[in-house]
Amino acid sequence: MATPAPVNTSSRGAQRKMQIISVAAGLFNERGYHETSMDLIAAHVGIRKASLYHYFSSKDEILIVIHEEMIDLIVERQEQRAAAAALGPKDMLLAVMTDLVGLMETHPGHLRVFFEHYRELPMQARNAIAGKRDQYHQYLIDILEAGVSTGEFGPMDTRMTSFAILGMCNWTYQWFHPGEGWTAEQVARHFWQLFIDGAAPKP
Repeated sequence: MATPAPVNTSSRGAQRKMQIISVAAGLFNERGYHETSMDLIAAHVGIRKASLYHYFSSKDEILIVIHEEMIDLIVERQEQRAAAAALGPKDMLLAVMTDLVGLMETHPGHLRVFFEHYRELPMQARNAIAGKRDQYHQYLIDILEAGVSTGEFGPMDTRMTSFAILGMCNWTYQWFHPGEGWTAEQVARHFWQLFIDGAAPKP
């Protein structure tokens, strides 16, 4: 008689943690952070509250993980692109803008939590996340400065322009609904084209 394959408990545990994070993000989004209790999260996941504490020690820890997942994802993507050095400033900017808008398709609940519940983070975690946000912001400024340096973009205040690009992309979480018309890639490319047309060097 064949011996049953061993159960990969670590994989099952990781899947459960992902489920908890996804459910919690949705509840934080719908009800607000303070109105969402650990009891409510456990009930929506379908586990006992005691089991929930096996995965996360507190609601704050869940909120921290949501923020870390979001910022680490886009930072790592950009660092990989920069290391490959295969894209010029225009294409690099398009990739960054596609990443930002694309989060609405891949992490919609997380995204609203990321923008609207940042101040709910414990101070130490908030400072750490702020450092990573600043790091990503600098990556964007570097792309714009490279474009100005190569002549692909006209002269500009790169810091002010970076805020305009971030505002344009990040605000999509307020109105963009995947599956109801445009794709995230279409939205990002449209925004990018508006910028490219406006930033082109003047004759």
